[in-house]
Amino acid sequence: MKKLVVYSLSLALSITVIAQTPIKIDTASATVHGPENGSLLIIGGNVGNTPAIWNKFVELAGGKEKARIVVISAATGDSAAYRNDEVEQIKKYTGIKTVTLLHATSITEANSDGFVAPLKQATGVYLLGGRQWRIADYYLNTLTHQAFNELLRRGGVIAGSSAGASIQGSFLWRGDTHNARILVGDHTQGLGFLKNSIIDQHLLRRNRQFDLVDAVKQAPQLIGLGLDEATAVVVQRDILEVIGKSYVAVYDYNTITGKGRQHVTGDKEDYTASSGPFFFLGENQKYDLRKREVIKTIPVRGAATSGGQ
Repeated sequence: MKKLVVYSLSLALSITVIAQTPIKIDTASATVHGPENGSLLIIGGNVGNTPAIWNKFVELAGGKEKARIVVISAATGDSAAYRNDEVEQIKKYTGIKTVTLLHATSITEANSDGFVAPLKQATGVYLLGGRQWRIADYYLNTLTHQAFNELLRRGGVIAGSSAGASIQGSFLWRGDTHNARILVGDHTQGLGFLKNSIIDQHLLRRNRQFDLVDAVKQAPQLIGLGLDEATAVVVQRDILEVIGKSYVAVYDYNTITGKGRQHVTGDKEDYTASSGPFFFLGENQKYDLRKREVIKTIPVRGAATSGGQ
C-alpha cells in the first residue's frame, strides 16, 4: 500500500494540472506557505462548541456586529442546498447575525458574477466538512475560487473543518471520489490557500498520524499538517499557531529524514524538536512555516513549569 501511495504521489506531482475552466488563479505571493494578507483557520473536524476556535473565527472576521460570513456547503453534497441547520449552528456558536449559505450545483454557476456577489461583501468564509473532492469539483479555478483569494487580500478569514481543512492545502489529500481511505486519489489539487502544503484531519481520533510521512518524504517542498478533532491552526503569513483541545502534527522533510534539529540538546531534552517522522504542537504553540522551526516562547518569570518523568 505504501509503495502505491508513493508512486501515485510522485505521478500526481509530475502531471501538469489542466484547469477545469478558463479562469487563471493568481498564486504569486511573497510568502512561502501562508496568505500574504488575511488569515486561515484550519480545523481538524468535529469542532462542536469549542469556544477557543469559534472566538478566534469571530475575531478574525471582524467581530460579531461587523462580520459577514458565507458558508460553503459543497462538501456535504447537494442536499445541503436545502438545509439551514449548519448556518443556524454557526450563528449560535459565534453570535454573528449575518451568515449566508452558498451552494453551487455546477462549475458554470460557480463562474457566474451573480453567484459570487455575496463573497464580494464577506469578511469570512466557512467551508463545511464532508468530501473534499466535491469542493474541488465545483470551485477549483473558478470565479468563486478567485473571490476566495480576493477575500484574503482584503484581510478576511477562510475557515474550514475536516474536508474544509484539507481543501485549503495545495496538494489534496484523501481526494478520491470512491473512498476517503485512498490517500492519493483522482483529485489531487486543493484550493491552495496554504501553499506548498498537504493537510489531513481527524488525526489521532482515527489513528492517521503516520499517513502523511511517505508523502512528505517524496515531496520535500510540501509541509504536512495533521490536525486532531476540535483543534485548529491559525495561519497568518508564514506563522502558524495552534488553538483548541488536542494536537497538531507537523511533517517536515528534514525531520522525517533525520536532518532536522536533534531531540536532545546537551543534557536537556528539547521539546520543540523531534527525532521521529513528525512532532506535535499543542495549544498556543507557534511554528514558522518558512524557517520550518518551532517558535520558542519565553516563559513568564515566576510561572509554574511542568516536570515529572
